[in-house]
Amino acid sequence: MRQEIRGGIVAFVAMAYIVVLNPLILGGSADVTGGTLDFAQLTAVTGLVAGLITILFGVVARLPFALAAGLGMNSFLAVSVVQEVTWAEAMGLVIINGIIIVLLGATGIRTAIFNAVPHALKIAITVGIGLFIAFIGFVNSGFVTRTPAGPPVQLGQDGSITSLPTLVFIGALILIGVLVARKVPGGILIGMIVATIAAIIIQAFAKLGTVGDPVNPDPQGWNLSAPQLPSQVVALPDFSLIGAFDLFGSFERIGVLAATMLVFTLVFTNFFDAMGTMTGLARSAGLQTDDGMFPRIRGAFIVEGLGAVAGGGASASSNTVFVDSAAGIAEGARTGLAACVTGVLFLLSMFFAPLIGVIPMEAGAAALVVVGAMMVTQIREIDLSDFRTSLPVFLTMVTMPLTYSIANGIGVGFISWAVIHAFSRRGQHVHWLLWVVSVGFVLYFVRGPISAMLGG
Repeated sequence: MRQEIRGGIVAFVAMAYIVVLNPLILGGSADVTGGTLDFAQLTAVTGLVAGLITILFGVVARLPFALAAGLGMNSFLAVSVVQEVTWAEAMGLVIINGIIIVLLGATGIRTAIFNAVPHALKIAITVGIGLFIAFIGFVNSGFVTRTPAGPPVQLGQDGSITSLPTLVFIGALILIGVLVARKVPGGILIGMIVATIAAIIIQAFAKLGTVGDPVNPDPQGWNLSAPQLPSQVVALPDFSLIGAFDLFGSFERIGVLAATMLVFTLVFTNFFDAMGTMTGLARSAGLQTDDGMFPRIRGAFIVEGLGAVAGGGASASSNTVFVDSAAGIAEGARTGLAACVTGVLFLLSMFFAPLIGVIPMEAGAAALVVVGAMMVTQIREIDLSDFRTSLPVFLTMVTMPLTYSIANGIGVGFISWAVIHAFSRRGQHVHWLLWVVSVGFVLYFVRGPISAMLGG
């Protein structure tokens, strides 16, 4: 019981940044008519939907996975979709996407596709997710940054560690690593708490800003928000965004074909991101069976689809399984009780949003790197002696972090597996569903030119 509760708390602390980050992403973009979403209202619905769906997932699927607004989905909505439609219409598309996901889960189609994936690719997905979340941790902490010219990424600033927040991350990473290595109960949570306290003390003296401050950006500052004690701890949530969607308005505004392409993109991203994440988390928790399945898989798929419906209905964006749940699993979470604990904390976050903002992203980033290292160790279970296996496995693993997308890694892995086996006289060993999904991924990867042709 204590292990489940502790795991649920750790998962929430690792994911708490979404309560602040999701409103920043969604609230920072105006739609095609100039309309915007209110930050405070977004904060309320982000916590509400994440809390309710995570608790439902814990009760129905009884797995230690937490759900919240998916970062890939909300970024896609803010950057691309609302350049063509209004926010209400965009959330209508998210609901349609969720309904399709629910139907695919309820009819068993999603489970059938899951079963068609070769065992080696399932493990590769887990390893790729480990690399992906470690890379997320490195980027969120400032340990890895993009360069203005030259190589795509670099160490720190100009090849050096120069900022105090990145030093907090390094200290937290070492501390958590030592505690986990020594098998100290609650090692990840202890490390994150110590890092948060250290960050508050550093901020009190250094008075750093944030990297993304739109007025006065501080390259040496914190990633998301400065860790300082808030002026107020409690704030009443505003649920005005609930129901503020237009289900079919986008089809009238941009046409049936263009709107359908947007739905196609949403479904593919939602479907395979969640499937890959659940595969990796289940394997990390030791819950997978020999054939790569995990318990109550159909219920898990249905509830995850409902997360998209609920997220669109509340204008919080599609809610999906969070890879950050791996932090709670690493802390010992194995059942739905941990998910329920995380969900309750998300509901409480609606009232304690100012306090949640104290936790620096750098503290959570250290936990992600440690968990990524744990997940990568499962590569030992893949037989890499056959190049027909090793190349698709390799492409799956590296594409996820290098393209910042779980779905992209799965797609590249599926396509390469099918094609290489077919042209090396092993095509009969490729499940027909894998061929169908691979064709779908080809369309997904060239959706930009297709959308341009439709628009033209």
